[in-house]
Amino acid sequence: MKLRLEDITAEAKEILFAEPENETNRILGKGAVHEYQVKSPIDVRVSYYRAGMDVFVQGRIAATVGAACARCAEDFGSSYDRAFRYVLSPKAAGYAADSELAPDDVDLTVYEGEEIDLSPLVREQLMLSLPTRPLCRDDCRGLCSHCGVNLNRASCQCSEQKFDPRFAVLRGLTLRQRSH
Repeated sequence: MKLRLEDITAEAKEILFAEPENETNRILGKGAVHEYQVKSPIDVRVSYYRAGMDVFVQGRIAATVGAACARCAEDFGSSYDRAFRYVLSPKAAGYAADSELAPDDVDLTVYEGEEIDLSPLVREQLMLSLPTRPLCRDDCRGLCSHCGVNLNRASCQCSEQKFDPRFAVLRGLTLRQRSH
């Protein structure tokens, strides 16, 4: 979704739109959070207005995302909802996209030209809402390291005494007490 600068006034306007998921999925597939896939278009609600050359944008995104759990390897879907806000300043005003930002500038970005493309901002907000590791639920028990059974669905039949094979050499050691 693109906003034409000449249509942005001091009076706040609101728009609703659906951001297609295909470009977001392409970017997710190449990035650090490649485990996720957006299942449907991203619902976006945006309010925007202009003060001088700066454009103020705030809104909310909602999306359904699927992934394979990092613990149990089961596919799951989850909904993500995130509020956001940006102050967009013209690049010609001296802000550079790659310049060092102060801590208070985290919602500051730049625009260039006669249009503001909201799509990259929406994708960024969705990616920021995703956890670094996909988990089907917070208390996921994962897979048994011996037999591979999903511990969320069943108990494994492995013996209770599990021994790490890296410590096998220690089994043969005997401790002797020294007398003084």
